[in-house]
Amino acid sequence: MKEEEEETMGDQQSFPYNDQELKKLYYSIGEVAEQLKVAPSLIRYWESEFPEIHPRKNKRGNRLFTSDDIHTLRLVYHLTKEKGFTIEGARNQLKISKKKIDQQLSVLDRLKGIREFLSEMKDQL
Repeated sequence: MKEEEEETMGDQQSFPYNDQELKKLYYSIGEVAEQLKVAPSLIRYWESEFPEIHPRKNKRGNRLFTSDDIHTLRLVYHLTKEKGFTIEGARNQLKISKKKIDQQLSVLDRLKGIREFLSEMKDQL
């Protein structure tokens, strides 16, 4: 009897969706701020400065960000906080070469993941 339970538990653990985080359709401003490690007021400010960021609002007026909105916010964060662009400069960069910036951010994310993986490997040795 225990063997059957262990087998079924083993099967449940092997499903790919158990390892992946379920994605939501909408995120609150607090969740987005936590992901980006910035204050919610900064996100509200960026919303007013960048026309590409336009979250929905529910009946109470709470902002509901989609994954596309979060992606654009990550691009804005990268340009302003990591590259040192002004708001106007970041706005112009997004208009001119959003695809190029997106590719650069993707490469940086992959490199950060590799760095974390290598750090974990080093710690295990």
